[in-house]
Amino acid sequence: MADQLIGVHVGPGLTEENELLDGGPLARAAEMDADAVQVFLADPQGWKAPKPRPDAEALLAGDVAVFVHAPYVLNVASTNNRIRIPSRKLLGQHAAASVAVGARGMIVHGGHVLAEDDPATGVDNWRKTFARQAEDGGSGLPVLIENTAGGDNAMARELGALDRLWEAVGEFGAGFVLDTCHAWAAGWDLSRVVDDVRAVTGRIDLVHLNNSRDPAGSGRDRHAPLTDGEIPVELLVEVARAAGAPIVLETPGDAASHAAEISLLRGALAA
Repeated sequence: MADQLIGVHVGPGLTEENELLDGGPLARAAEMDADAVQVFLADPQGWKAPKPRPDAEALLAGDVAVFVHAPYVLNVASTNNRIRIPSRKLLGQHAAASVAVGARGMIVHGGHVLAEDDPATGVDNWRKTFARQAEDGGSGLPVLIENTAGGDNAMARELGALDRLWEAVGEFGAGFVLDTCHAWAAGWDLSRVVDDVRAVTGRIDLVHLNNSRDPAGSGRDRHAPLTDGEIPVELLVEVARAAGAPIVLETPGDAASHAAEISLLRGALAA
């Protein structure tokens, strides 16, 4: 599909005083000729609620598609009350902040339970999270669960685990993000990954198109530039084409290298 949105994960573009820095994400998108941006709205390793962005109206009204990535610390599957309960609160806070900037979806990692716990408990914790959101009327924002690269007792590392998770949350309209580096690290077959995932979830809402610094099945989440990693770039292009969903690059590099990756993808998908 030649008309797929292609974007890049960018920095928040804010000073410590929450003032816009060098035009913010929209300026980065223009610099790279990107159709979309993905941003964190707060410290990805912290528990603080997002502050209102000074460019919220511009993001809301602009032509650039916005996706928000929830903080890494968030783990609604956890069997640890001191993690799960704050995670649910943080999820709601980030959902509200995402709506304020016109985000098309909020990406959340599948999370995991403690080593001694039954993963079924984590699946049920996810179900309860969506059920409570539905009872509260929801935010209207699609929550997009992302597959993960490694970790024991993970909710979305193995396809079998993803199947169990989707049996619990699929009825609530949960979305799915396919990360190619994570899938490669988990040992998924990228030549058929789109079909395999859709057989479980029925959907792919976003693709994190990332190469990997490590061999297949390594369990390591180390992204590489699109054309400089262990995954053949032709295979990545075919995953993107088959998915037919918006694409966000989370590859290392500067604006020039990301602009080149976007140009390469546009040409390859149009061929």
